[in-house]
Amino acid sequence: MDAQKLRDLSAFVQHCKGSPSVLHMGELRFFKEWLESMGATIPPPAEHPKFPEAPKETNTEAKEPPVSSPEQASESQESELEIDDEGVIEADLEEPIEMGDDSIEVTEELMDQANEKKAEAINALGEGHLEKALEHFTEAIKLNPRLAILYAKRASVYVKMQKPNAAIRDCDKAISINPDSAQPYKWRGKAHRLLGHWEKAALDLATACKLDYDDDTSALLKEVQPRAQKIVDHRRKYERKSEEKALKERMERGKKAKEEHEKARKVSGKVLASCFTTFLFQAGMFVDISYFHLLSQVSFYMQFLVNVNEYWIMKSLLAHSYM
Repeated sequence: MDAQKLRDLSAFVQHCKGSPSVLHMGELRFFKEWLESMGATIPPPAEHPKFPEAPKETNTEAKEPPVSSPEQASESQESELEIDDEGVIEADLEEPIEMGDDSIEVTEELMDQANEKKAEAINALGEGHLEKALEHFTEAIKLNPRLAILYAKRASVYVKMQKPNAAIRDCDKAISINPDSAQPYKWRGKAHRLLGHWEKAALDLATACKLDYDDDTSALLKEVQPRAQKIVDHRRKYERKSEEKALKERMERGKKAKEEHEKARKVSGKVLASCFTTFLFQAGMFVDISYFHLLSQVSFYMQFLVNVNEYWIMKSLLAHSYM
């Protein structure tokens, strides 16, 4: 066998020992499969080599505190919403009063007794005796727990006593019994107004006016609506800015990913070209590496390997096998 070819083959084998990842190239697949068929174990492909980065300049001067950008300042200001909270009170945290037993059978006698207690409660309320009115309405509810107006009336007392959470509980019960009654929506809207729940207050007051219009409810609705609308507008604006920010971030991530992909492609091309050049140099075939760096498509490198190297490598291996 030609001594020069043996030397070339020896150089190729030494190169494979030093860089076994070369065997995972598509062009050397036939050689890799032949080695494996002979019982050889091929090491897994190595990761792309990391090139040393240029040393970063150290700045010994004191760093200035970061300055927020106008966009950040604008977003911070926009996240704060100022609303006139005049008339808003602290939430009541007392234990709820009895709601009555829905399972009892309400007879005509119990209905009459409940109506009597209701009348006493209304009289006490007219005289300004809120505690007595509350007691009478509670007794009426125990006698007839399935009458929505009793809960609505007791809720009105709670609103006057500045206990909005208790009023909301009674209104929720009244609405569950009779959702077409305007009274529980009216008093629940007033309770939400006391707590500063402007959107809920506007919704309940508007529903009350729709079911049974009255001037008092309409006047309160006109007071509440501008604040509720301000919250809605602010939320929409903030959501729109958040969506725009998210879209911008997605586009930036996509652009960065594309740049990294292109960078990795160029680096892998250069590494492949270097491997080819090293191999050819050891095989006695000198090729200018700058020529490879000018190639923009990795497929060209592959074609080059097929046309130049695969022929004589295969020929050398076949010649060796026949010896």
